[in-house]
Amino acid sequence: QINEMGLYDIGLIILASLASALLAEAITWVLIYRTDDYKQLKGQLDKAQDKLDKAKEGPKKAVSASKQKSVQKQVDRIEESVKSLNQNLSMIKMKSTFAIAITMISFFGFMNSAFEGTIVAKLPFVPFGIVQNLSHRGIPGDDPTDCSMMFIYVICSMCLRTNIQKILGTTPPKSASDPLSAWGMK
Repeated sequence: QINEMGLYDIGLIILASLASALLAEAITWVLIYRTDDYKQLKGQLDKAQDKLDKAKEGPKKAVSASKQKSVQKQVDRIEESVKSLNQNLSMIKMKSTFAIAITMISFFGFMNSAFEGTIVAKLPFVPFGIVQNLSHRGIPGDDPTDCSMMFIYVICSMCLRTNIQKILGTTPPKSASDPLSAWGMK
């Protein structure tokens, strides 16, 4: 049973998570999305991705082996172009990633000190392994159903940041959303 103080704590953690997600998106917008370099690169990436999709569809009718080879070479060239553009996009996003990391570490340190040793919720299940380490971190006692601020904060942050990006229209381009594709590991 959660008491009124527990609900207040959970609400505060959710609000803090929302604020940190909005702050992260604001930092990203200032450092990346509003820059001309990003807009130009994103436009080039979208065009190259569309071109790649059309090239992969290939001709609608049967073609000779030599025509298929030339189409495959064209697809390979476009894929290299998309890969290169993804790498450039990743490099542009790097400075924002560092700024967000420093901000989030500071914010999380503040939240952690504010809720140190506080049980903010009781889980209706016994979490497994690594989840139990996260849900019970920093609180006294051996009851695995006790829940710390960190667990709620991490879960809320993962959900809220993704949804805020969708609402604001700042989700990464579809070809850049796969982190392995930017480094040629796909």
